[in-house]
Amino acid sequence: MRRMFGFMIGIFTGALVGGVIAILLAPESGENLRGQLRDRGQNFLNDVRHSADARRIELRGRLESLRAPREEF
Repeated sequence: MRRMFGFMIGIFTGALVGGVIAILLAPESGENLRGQLRDRGQNFLNDVRHSADARRIELRGRLESLRAPREEF
């Protein structure tokens, strides 16, 4: 029980120290940082959608070529 209590205090202390360091070393204010993260997330989603659309078009083309009747020699 004593080891568990010490472990929990260590986790709490580490989280507290890490949070303080993160706040002190943050390159921008919270509002600017959130805006940048939002923009990066939106760009990432747009890239994923574009890649998915391109792959979907490619796979549809392959499917159509497989469905097309084959010429027998």
